[in-house]
Amino acid sequence: MGHHVELSRFVDAPPDRVWRVLTSVDSAPQILSGVQSVERLAGVGYEVGTRWRETRTMFGRAATEEMTVTAVEPGRHTAVEAESGGVRYRTEFDVAPERAGTTLTVRFSADAGRPGRVRRALTALVAPLALRATRKALHQDLDDIAAAARAGI
Repeated sequence: MGHHVELSRFVDAPPDRVWRVLTSVDSAPQILSGVQSVERLAGVGYEVGTRWRETRTMFGRAATEEMTVTAVEPGRHTAVEAESGGVRYRTEFDVAPERAGTTLTVRFSADAGRPGRVRRALTALVAPLALRATRKALHQDLDDIAAAARAGI
């Protein structure tokens, strides 16, 4: 049982600048308004295997997850995964040149595997709220990345 969200946004900045902002793990708290803190756990720079602990505000309170980079096509595509409470979260970003700027696309999925009846019922009740909150957070992330890329951060 899974949930998926996909959003795209035009960024008035070149793809290399968008990529640099997108992969600046250590600067995430300064770039992304939803991120309170980042603690790097493994890896230097940004590559497959880079891991960090990220604290975000969700549903009005702090939530901390361990994130791992699982795919990188430099300048074009990346995937980051986390697992919490038996749910696997995957966030993918695609960076594509468009006109004088960039199209930035994010795809988010949450898969709970094969949940039992109680979890299925609870998920059916909570999922619409969680999807709205996730969509809002991802939209804000795209706006924040775009603003930082335009500013040349």
